[in-house]
Amino acid sequence: MPHKLPELPYPYDALEPSIDAQTMEIHHQKHHGGYVSKLNAALEGQGALAELPVEQLLGRLDEVPEQIRTAVRNNGGGHANHSLFWPIMAPRGGGGGGEPTGPLAEAIRRDFGSFATFKERFTQAATGLFGSGWTWLGVRDGKLCVCTTPNQDNPLMGPKYVSCPCRPILGLDVWEHAYYLKYQNRRPDYVAAWWEVVNWARVGENFAAAGGQ
Repeated sequence: MPHKLPELPYPYDALEPSIDAQTMEIHHQKHHGGYVSKLNAALEGQGALAELPVEQLLGRLDEVPEQIRTAVRNNGGGHANHSLFWPIMAPRGGGGGGEPTGPLAEAIRRDFGSFATFKERFTQAATGLFGSGWTWLGVRDGKLCVCTTPNQDNPLMGPKYVSCPCRPILGLDVWEHAYYLKYQNRRPDYVAAWWEVVNWARVGENFAAAGGQ
């Protein structure tokens, strides 16, 4: 099968107490694993489309046959979103938390005024998003932007499918399955705890790869 579930770069309990081990295992194995299985099933017999990296596939949704496009959109988005999500987190004291440095920090100050202002804006977007979806820090025309998408949509899908086309460099999953076991309906508590495990070094690498200036 062309698409595979990536291994986590840390044990399931590594993000405790921000994100509990049971949630991480279910989230990774069952939810992300399910998206991968369903994406592969939808792409069966699709030749070159099935061999595309998922990021490229999302950017070419119009080339996907209409009868499987929704399945590819939903499950390909879920696969891409989570594949970005896992590496941008790290254990406290092991790369997680704190603030970014280098070019990313400079860009945040340039485009948002300060890290505190960016953090407040991102948090408001994440806690205010109705229903299930994602909050993103992305690069558009070399500048940083904060946006949200519903369900498993990804900014790489482009303006026909999302309101915020950009290159995502950091994403936060605010589906209830990402936090309900520990936080129940307290999404703001989950978002606040998540900041303590953000791997800013990895986000900085994503920023450079996205052509951030």
